[in-house]
Amino acid sequence: MELRELELLVAVAETGSLGQAAQRFGLTQPAVARRVSVLERALGLRLLYRSPSGCRLTGAGAEVVAAAREVLAAAHRLVGVAERAASQSESHLRVAASFTVAEHLAPAWVAALRAELPQVSLSLEVVNSTQVMAAVTNGRVDIGFVEGPDRPLAGLASEAVTTDSLTVVVAPSHPWAGRPPVPAAELAKTELVVRERGSGTREVLEEALRPFGGVRSRLELGSSASVLAAARRGEGPAVLSALAAQAELSAGALCRVEVAGADLSRTIRAVWLAGARPSALARRLLAAAREHPAKA
Repeated sequence: MELRELELLVAVAETGSLGQAAQRFGLTQPAVARRVSVLERALGLRLLYRSPSGCRLTGAGAEVVAAAREVLAAAHRLVGVAERAASQSESHLRVAASFTVAEHLAPAWVAALRAELPQVSLSLEVVNSTQVMAAVTNGRVDIGFVEGPDRPLAGLASEAVTTDSLTVVVAPSHPWAGRPPVPAAELAKTELVVRERGSGTREVLEEALRPFGGVRSRLELGSSASVLAAARRGEGPAVLSALAAQAELSAGALCRVEVAGADLSRTIRAVWLAGARPSALARRLLAAAREHPAKA
């Protein structure tokens, strides 16, 4: 008997379906059926009534599921205790993060980690998303945080942490201030103030505008602060993270321009080496990141 078999049985009980339980764990329906059958043989009990319309627990199955939930809860507590103990035995965590993450999200994550483990020291390398992935790949850092399109990352494992979106901003004197939403095709034809190539912000913008001819840049700048400054000077419409623009928009120094017909949302992800489990300390930081999502 394995914990995964108990998890699958509980999932079948909760969803009433082998197929839905399979989706929850990224397995095929036959694989789940086999694992449940293995559990039934190990216990010498019939746990499920199967029918074309779904599955329901037998009387014995209901009792086993109740006990399985207790076992799984105890196992999760055990893992938590082990992770905290392992974290406390580590003293330093090396992290790389994109500019947006480092400036607007990581401070809350680090504060939560330090509140739990005050003895921990942490170094944070702030670079663009492409450079974050390089730092993780060559082992310079233990874990990285990037933003960009949802896509496989060669040689890296990843997990979604939160979401963000890009926004178009202009100076209050710009003709676009206060106008109706700008069509994506018009945005693609306009010279924009944008982040440099290799940044997650630039990648998302290029992917969103590719069907309309791509991005035309008036200025390419290496930080959100410089993009905001250019927009305030009236250099033209600027595109950057909504998180980075929030303070300027709230103060009225810049105006938000809505865009119609393009998806400017993006996922912020944690990345680490594929095939390797993050260290206990990195997992605690990842947990803090999930508990403190973006608020734009």
